[in-house]
Amino acid sequence: MNLSLAFEPLISWPLLGLVLAPLLLLALVGLWFRQRGAVFRFAALLALTAALLNPVLLDEEREALKSVVAVVVDRSQSQDIGERTRQTDEALAGLQQRLGRFKQFDVRVVEAGKSEAAEERTETRLFSALESAFRDVPPSRIGGAVMITDGEVHDAPGGTPDFNAPLHALITGNDQEKDRRIRFENAPRFGLVGKPLEMTYRVIGTNNEAGSVDVRVSVNGEQVSVERAAIGQAMPLQ
Repeated sequence: MNLSLAFEPLISWPLLGLVLAPLLLLALVGLWFRQRGAVFRFAALLALTAALLNPVLLDEEREALKSVVAVVVDRSQSQDIGERTRQTDEALAGLQQRLGRFKQFDVRVVEAGKSEAAEERTETRLFSALESAFRDVPPSRIGGAVMITDGEVHDAPGGTPDFNAPLHALITGNDQEKDRRIRFENAPRFGLVGKPLEMTYRVIGTNNEAGSVDVRVSVNGEQVSVERAAIGQAMPLQ
């Protein structure tokens, strides 16, 4: 409850000044020269002024709006490796439990890369999901965000992100894991049924990684072979 006094004049403020100014001047002159009835005229002027000002007593009840906190969950293909899915689910449950203790927070959980189609889960677009979570939230109500991911983000802003709130990340996996990718460098545009195809691929590591790794080759989802590939070198595939 918040009591306050406001004025809602019956006429506009400029017109109110034009009406009351000469009357106030005459009343003050009468008081100065101690004219008979000057006090009563001044009291009547005060009553008229109060009536024209139309004072209103406001009784306001205010309720603070909750701050919105977004939890962006990475559900891309790379999160299926090892224990990352379990770690992600446990981290999400723990965050929801802890943030639920704070009544001033409105927690929104948005999942990025969750799709039945495998080709739609190959990229991690967390900042697009973050933007969608705050699409209907004014900047003054944004409390912050937490991302649960393995650390590979494909839509990270190049410079300073346009996000004026705390941003945290919970990284899944372990510090012994390494990120690698396979790049096809020579692949035919089409193939004939029953005829072999010759392709060239390269395993790209991180931080000038050397050595060799096993590459599993699958056709229509079924594994057909396992090849040993040197990291950073072009390897034939038939």
